[in-house]
Amino acid sequence: MPSVMGLLEERERAVRQRVEGLQAELRDAEAVLERFVIARETVSQVLAEPNEGLQVPVAEAERAVAAGAVPGSVVPVWRAGLDAAILAPDYRRIMDIVAGRGEAVDCRQLASALGLEPVPAKVEGVRSKAKRLAARGWLAEESPGMFSSVDGRGGGS
Repeated sequence: MPSVMGLLEERERAVRQRVEGLQAELRDAEAVLERFVIARETVSQVLAEPNEGLQVPVAEAERAVAAGAVPGSVVPVWRAGLDAAILAPDYRRIMDIVAGRGEAVDCRQLASALGLEPVPAKVEGVRSKAKRLAARGWLAEESPGMFSSVDGRGGGS
């Protein structure tokens, strides 16, 4: 039969190990909390600062967009003076197809013209790009899923 003192020492040892584990977990949680507090304070400071010195002249911004037109590039909002040449290749191809048709084109037709199979996954990818172009003023969406060119914003080639 085990002694009472032995049982008490065994339970004390188990509780001590649990306390040490909880203290380590608490230290980790406090470190994470501290990082969040620092991040929040940093963001608050950055947002509170005036950003006068961060303005990029429009001409430089357009050159940067034109130089950076690679797959995955952001589609800029259309404004006077912008040409479809600043768009990423996939978007330029969509603009060329829509401009070449002269009438509203649906997404299945666009997918086929791009050399893609007109399966739902491919059509939805094209629809997403065409909607992005329409939302930013490059194309007109006459009715849901039907896209046409806007005068002066054609594909260019």
